[in-house]
Amino acid sequence: MTAAQPNPAPAQPARAHPVPAPPTARPATSARRLLVPLGTLAAVASAFAYVGLVDPNEPGHYPVCPLLRFTGVYCPGCGGLRSAHDFVTGHFATAVHSNALAVAGYLVLAAVWVLWAVRSARGLPLRIALSDRQWWLVGAAVLIFSVVRNLPFGSVLAP
Repeated sequence: MTAAQPNPAPAQPARAHPVPAPPTARPATSARRLLVPLGTLAAVASAFAYVGLVDPNEPGHYPVCPLLRFTGVYCPGCGGLRSAHDFVTGHFATAVHSNALAVAGYLVLAAVWVLWAVRSARGLPLRIALSDRQWWLVGAAVLIFSVVRNLPFGSVLAP
């Protein structure tokens, strides 16, 4: 007995029409890649416009900070709405007096948004990776700001 020979695969019949390749994703244009950054900008601009129109210095428009209400202690965000209102209306010194940390945050976030928009237009992802040490430094800065603005010598930072 001889070993059984494997049957060769049957020949494929020739096709009259070639099978089209599956559709590939079209490369996104820079305008299309900017949709998410521009949508985010529109949302943030709308929020700032609202705060610019509805003055937080007038009572009854916004809730009071619970920490300030119940303890009398300013949190890191206390004065943030007043700061945003003053920033939008062009009173930058008053904005810094209301919440200097918030003004610094507006500027940092604006710079990050510009970086995000430029990288998105070029088709590149935005990757901002802070090390554990950098996160601790940010947290320490916020904590120090919070403590100092509640001390008598730091009253210039209080809203």
